[in-house]
Amino acid sequence: MRDFATDPPVEVRVGEALEESEATVAIAESCTGGLIGSLLTDIPGASGYFDRSVVTYSYDSKLTALGVSREALDEHGAVSESVASEMAAGIRDTAGVDWGVATTGIAGPTGETDTEPVGAAYVGIAYQGEWGSNESYRSVERTVFDGQRTAIKEQIARRALELLLESIHEQI
Repeated sequence: MRDFATDPPVEVRVGEALEESEATVAIAESCTGGLIGSLLTDIPGASGYFDRSVVTYSYDSKLTALGVSREALDEHGAVSESVASEMAAGIRDTAGVDWGVATTGIAGPTGETDTEPVGAAYVGIAYQGEWGSNESYRSVERTVFDGQRTAIKEQIARRALELLLESIHEQI
């Protein structure tokens, strides 16, 4: 699963940036099914910055493991900006890490809706600033990728890591 890897791969660059900034990360994955956690743990020394990856595929798991609100799930559905944002903040806060990353989307080949095609995904990033600093934040990007299911999953996972890397660089 290296069809969309750069040289050096984004997971290597994320690890270096996390080590340099002495930061930690946890991942909440839906459509990527644990792939981001797998990519990060392929790198020796990942235990110094990687806390966990939680696969929350169902509505119930998003609610119970991450604290995603029932209202967000009911009103917007799992594949939405609000759910990605809540997932990222939920994993950040439950893991007690500096960075939370979340993915939710439609990897296909079925599952498209009137508003979201196959390949659509939302990637959430949540940063934990120091208490009282007002530096904590969340951001979400919507992406749409083409390809078969595994190709879409890899592209979403790598885009999530690229967004994390960009966010880390903004904080350094």
